[in-house]
Amino acid sequence: MPGVYGLHFRNLKGDLFGGITAAVVALPLALAFGVSSGAGAIAGVYGAIFTGFFAALFGGTPAQVSGPTGPMTVVMAGVFTQFVAVDPESGPALAFTVVVLSGLFQIGFGFLRLGQYIAMVPFPVISGFMSGIGVIIISLQLAPLLGQPSQAGVLDSLLALPVNLLSLNPAALLLGTLTLLIVTRSPAKLAKWIPAPLLALLIVTPLSVALFSAGELAVIGDIPTGLPALQLPSISTALLGDMLLSAMMLAALGSIDSLLTSLVADNMTRIHHDSDRELIGQGIGNTMAGLFGGLPGAGATMRTVVNIRAGGSTPLSGALHALFLLVLILGAGPLAEAIPHAVLAGILIKVGIDIIDWDFLRRARRAPPVITTLMLLVLLLTVLVDLITAVAIGVFIANVITVKRLAENQIASIRLYNGQDQNNAILGDSERDLIDQANGAILVFQLSGPISYGASKGIEQTFFAQSEHQTIILDLSDVPFIDVSTAMALETLIKGSHSETRAVFLVGVNDSVHDVLSRMQITGLLSPERCKPNLLAALNASLAGQ
Repeated sequence: MPGVYGLHFRNLKGDLFGGITAAVVALPLALAFGVSSGAGAIAGVYGAIFTGFFAALFGGTPAQVSGPTGPMTVVMAGVFTQFVAVDPESGPALAFTVVVLSGLFQIGFGFLRLGQYIAMVPFPVISGFMSGIGVIIISLQLAPLLGQPSQAGVLDSLLALPVNLLSLNPAALLLGTLTLLIVTRSPAKLAKWIPAPLLALLIVTPLSVALFSAGELAVIGDIPTGLPALQLPSISTALLGDMLLSAMMLAALGSIDSLLTSLVADNMTRIHHDSDRELIGQGIGNTMAGLFGGLPGAGATMRTVVNIRAGGSTPLSGALHALFLLVLILGAGPLAEAIPHAVLAGILIKVGIDIIDWDFLRRARRAPPVITTLMLLVLLLTVLVDLITAVAIGVFIANVITVKRLAENQIASIRLYNGQDQNNAILGDSERDLIDQANGAILVFQLSGPISYGASKGIEQTFFAQSEHQTIILDLSDVPFIDVSTAMALETLIKGSHSETRAVFLVGVNDSVHDVLSRMQITGLLSPERCKPNLLAALNASLAGQ
């Protein structure tokens, strides 16, 4: 794969600030994900380093920052628990081999060009997903802002809010509020030199050290140090089926998670990602993470947004984020150990506010009700269930709506000509004269435009409403392609006409349409004499009694 996608060195300062800020935000998340997975805190950091570095260099989303994410960690926790329970001694090695296999699957997805389909996600779904992520970020940071332990989910965080307010830590609230003021009110001219999140870290962290004693605030704390050791893959023939299934699940989830974050990055940077290349990059990152005992990762929405907001715009920022994490675990950890969780909460609340699609929400009442409802549904599902379910349901509903609208237009485009109507302006004089000569015995059933499966039932209903004709001419001259459902509907039309002893002609079938009809064995229902290149030839043949 030649070069690094989107890499240039015209934004060194922004990429440096973006990478450092993303790393500072990523570190506590990586540690927490490592602990919750059962593999240990250091596994989360190793996962952030390897997926962050290799996905940035080989991926297809320039500003994306990758690392362990909530959905991936949940699946990995199940994988780790499953294999350790079966074999406590070699279970961890089997679990990390699953991570390697998941990376190889993702590389395969990329080479098979499966990533392109995620780009078809409709705007209301993306809007709802982005706003939902914003709500999640804000909700989960309320407890740390008040100096209390963070909750596992949005509902838990909101339910705990009254108790947290009663037992809030004034010092944490003060620092978090000050951070929020800096990141929201920092002058634009100053932000060109030093991003507001990094400015907040540099101002508020020393202030917290000077004003408050140890133990008064929750801080990042001790950071594990040391280089990872290579862990050769371990395969159990008895568990191979379970390993492959788990790897496929991680690969599918990681691919969807990453490409959804790529869409968020596209929306913020106005740069379109390469989906297939992104899958390959994520696969390489996860393969390397598994080989060195790291958690699997994906494009991380929160860290990607932090990176972009801090000025990162090329793969250099994602790679620097990983290298900075590596420096931290090699001995520079004390520089970040004193950062209060409340400061990070203030930064992330601003991130959550920014990622909400306020532009659409302001105009939601002007949008069609079905679009607004779809956006809000995806938002709620993202917040209350998970983003994969939200997007899957959102895309399904959006596609149903789209197919319904297309079907209505396609059915409305049907034209019927029998010599007794006036709606024949697009016919030539010769065709009109021949239809008039038939005195209503010939019906021209004309379709136009691409015909989808949604219109097939309407085509049948429209057709069988016409019964006073001896000859039916199915004119497909203006149909560029059809699907199998439409082909089967045409078969019903032809067989129905034959059962009523009506002659049927097929007109103007191009190669694409003919291929579908031939594959479904429908062309064999008509003799070659009944398949004509144009309407005039079919009318002449009909009047001649062929």
